[in-house]
Amino acid sequence: MAGQQTSVLNRTRRKADTWDRIKFLIILFIITVAIVGSQVQPPFVTLGQALTDFLASTPGRIIALLFVLEVIRQIHYFISERSEGYHGFWQNRVFGTVEGGLSHFKPWTRFRVGRLVRWTVIISIYALVMDYFRPEIASPIDAIAQTPRMFLAALPFLFQLIATLSIVVLQFVAIFWFLSRGGMDVLMPEEINTRFSDVWGQDHVLRLIKENIAFLEKPDEIEAKGGYIPGGILLWGPPGTGKTLLAEGIAGETGKPYVFVEPGAFIQMFMGVGILKVKSLYRKLRKLSLRHGGVIVFFDEADSLGSRGGLGAPGLGQPGMAHGGVNGFDCNGFSYLSPHSQKAVLTEMGIEINPQTDPAPPRRLRDRIIMGMGGGGMGTLQALLTEMNGLKKPRGITNKFRKLLGFRPKPAPKYRILTIMATNMPNALDEAMLRPGRIDRIYKMGYPSKDGRLQTLIGYLDKVKHELTDEQIEKLAVVTPYYSGAKIKDLVNESLIQAIRDNRDTVTWDDIWKAKALKELGPAEDAEYIQRERHAVAVHEASHAVVAHTMRRHMAIDLVTIERHGDTGGMVKNLLAEDRFTQWKSEFETDIMVSLASLAGERMFFDDDNSSGVTGDLRSATAVAALMEGVWGMGDRYLSLTVNETGMGQAGNAAAVAVARRQDEINTRLSELYDKTWNLLDEHREEVLRIAAVLEEKKTISGDEVSQIMGIPPGARAMREPKGWQVIFDETDDARHNGAVNRPAPELNGERSGEPASDPAEDPA
Repeated sequence: MAGQQTSVLNRTRRKADTWDRIKFLIILFIITVAIVGSQVQPPFVTLGQALTDFLASTPGRIIALLFVLEVIRQIHYFISERSEGYHGFWQNRVFGTVEGGLSHFKPWTRFRVGRLVRWTVIISIYALVMDYFRPEIASPIDAIAQTPRMFLAALPFLFQLIATLSIVVLQFVAIFWFLSRGGMDVLMPEEINTRFSDVWGQDHVLRLIKENIAFLEKPDEIEAKGGYIPGGILLWGPPGTGKTLLAEGIAGETGKPYVFVEPGAFIQMFMGVGILKVKSLYRKLRKLSLRHGGVIVFFDEADSLGSRGGLGAPGLGQPGMAHGGVNGFDCNGFSYLSPHSQKAVLTEMGIEINPQTDPAPPRRLRDRIIMGMGGGGMGTLQALLTEMNGLKKPRGITNKFRKLLGFRPKPAPKYRILTIMATNMPNALDEAMLRPGRIDRIYKMGYPSKDGRLQTLIGYLDKVKHELTDEQIEKLAVVTPYYSGAKIKDLVNESLIQAIRDNRDTVTWDDIWKAKALKELGPAEDAEYIQRERHAVAVHEASHAVVAHTMRRHMAIDLVTIERHGDTGGMVKNLLAEDRFTQWKSEFETDIMVSLASLAGERMFFDDDNSSGVTGDLRSATAVAALMEGVWGMGDRYLSLTVNETGMGQAGNAAAVAVARRQDEINTRLSELYDKTWNLLDEHREEVLRIAAVLEEKKTISGDEVSQIMGIPPGARAMREPKGWQVIFDETDDARHNGAVNRPAPELNGERSGEPASDPAEDPA
């Protein structure tokens, strides 16, 4: 029905408003009244005489003709609004025929002819106006002929007017030009010495980057097949992983100019300066691109550009290992836990997690507004997005002259601009910036894997003189998880400083180990224990070390120390033996046993007496046990305490809820594990005392020294009495060594017969 009404309405002209009908007639009437009224001089010149004289003149006849034509036009419109046949005749027969005839001409020809007609009309109006208002001009043709003379006569006034305006404008131009300088450095190809061979530990990203470089060097290959050159790359990841170094390597490998944009380049006091900087930057990029066949622009810390809204990208971090003490954990009881336990305890206690290694929380609306204004500034981000959007900028003044002379303008050149951005906060970037066409590739540069760390260590150690064997370098790569390239470089440099401090020029393994402890723990405080307390702290830490060394297979001891670092009186620092994403019940129980070792050890060696230094250890053990019982499904009940009474949403502090509701179950679990810990320490009583004695003498010892004193490999008890998924761990190790890759997995030893095994890909946390 609506379609039928539309077709009926289209058969006649749309009715015009009253003002649209009479506006031109009113304008012509006002002009006539003004001219005739100026000529009336009673009693010498009456109104009738003035009107007759005006209509007898050329302007009067033109206005009268325009008046008549406008009346005819409005009558034509009036009939077309009411008669379908009349409107169809003019629309289809007259104008349709003319339009069909003109369609045979090219659009460019029609444009040039139309432009000629428009200029003819404009010049004719100018000639008539000058003929009317200038007495010395005899005719419209004379007005056109006299135009150069009148222009030359007006030049002094025009120069004076232009000079006055220029002084005012140049003041503002000079100020904004000065403010828009800086923040961008251009490095030519011969100034860049970095190559891909200088980027270590990021081989997976390098492979993908080389593909982009191949497209940049041979763009015609992909364009000939209907594709386009990826014009933007985002490198994101933790600080120090080599994002800036990789951007320099790309510039060095391609031999293209490299433009480095500082993080604060677009942060300005005055509104509009940032926009000028963006436009100036891309003018420079287009010139360099045409001159050198391509250019690379690098935005460091791209999150400083701001955002108009949060991306909220999940999963931006990697679980890292906590180092050092946490307030409330005496004896750094927190360090005895594995990373999963550490993160769970911190979360339940409401302590902020390291933002460099964990996902950033969703930003509030207020934060987004502040970021958008305080970052790039108002309009700066929009200007940058516009410039990044295809870069199809036409040529400048050359095309204007070509258009003026009637020639077809040249097409816009193809600008080969590769945009690289680096950030460790990708969720702070604007979504529009990350869309394809602006940023086509997004690569994460995370912490190097063990092989990547090994490659990076070899690269930096080759720059110094050292005595490390291949086995020691391999071990160092294993014991430096979540080390970035910058952190590895700093470790080697600190080792060299340690050697120079001892008047040596060769780095040894002892220098590496001391530098690692210094960087991770910080310098020890200049504080000495009294003899009794020194011995007590040594026994305390030795108890932790014995249980950790005996029971743990998923972690290894890095070092044991009784030196004070901040609020920490001592610690056993652990390292993951392999990259892991889940943790199992047997491992959480081991974590609890390591935490309870201090209490059991002090009571064992000090006649059932213990210090307040076990406070943090008990808190950690209780928190993990509570989470096992009420959250992770590792108790005798199946109800999760993370759901509130309504059945939806989080219940707040699940560990606290578990302690309140299942105190007996948690205490029973802790008691059983405490008894196991006591028995284990009683079995290795002599080793505890030997480790304590060495600690009293040396203050800090390595995990290797603990192994030598213990005389058994790490995790010996777990290997002797495997439990749960450790059975699969042992069997798969045997199968790997024996070449039995297709051997079925053995049956799990669960606490309940017939209980299905948990999915190892599922994270209990």
